[in-house]
Amino acid sequence: MRLLAVSGSLRAMSYNSALARAAADLAPAGVEVEVFDGLAALPMFDADIEGDDVAAVRHLRESIAEADAVLFVTPEYNGSIPGVLKNAVDWASRPRGEAALAGKTVAVAGASTGQYGALWAQQDLRRVLGVAGARVVCGDLPVGRAQSVCDPSGAPSPIVAERLRNHIAELCREAAPLRAAA
Repeated sequence: MRLLAVSGSLRAMSYNSALARAAADLAPAGVEVEVFDGLAALPMFDADIEGDDVAAVRHLRESIAEADAVLFVTPEYNGSIPGVLKNAVDWASRPRGEAALAGKTVAVAGASTGQYGALWAQQDLRRVLGVAGARVVCGDLPVGRAQSVCDPSGAPSPIVAERLRNHIAELCREAAPLRAAA
């Protein structure tokens, strides 16, 4: 099984990017994890260039299409999803009828230095992904006060790692029947 992990943060020392990277170590046996790192290269969504062959957009769409499931890890900016992540979802939701996100099994997680662990952003992201046509599964995985539960490199504490391991395992269980049917 192939899992794509997408962090909605561009910051070098992002707790969310660290969680996305940790997914590779915490995934169940037999699950290959790719961490997508091309969000910064995406142009802003523009229907005028939607049909153009933009390399960064093609890379995003192909990465999502080739994955059996996607884990989106989001920070919270002003109580919602960061623009760069929403932009990626917009590109992956197009073109209608052939979108990479259509029917794709996805889950969300998020970290913040506040007490709620990007919970509002996760709720918004779940809604946006559903509207975009994704099959949104699993509960949220809020990691609050990330500075206290991650080491200086951003690696999660054993408790957070176990929660992330369980979250990924559930995502893989939800995606398995669809993968088998394909």
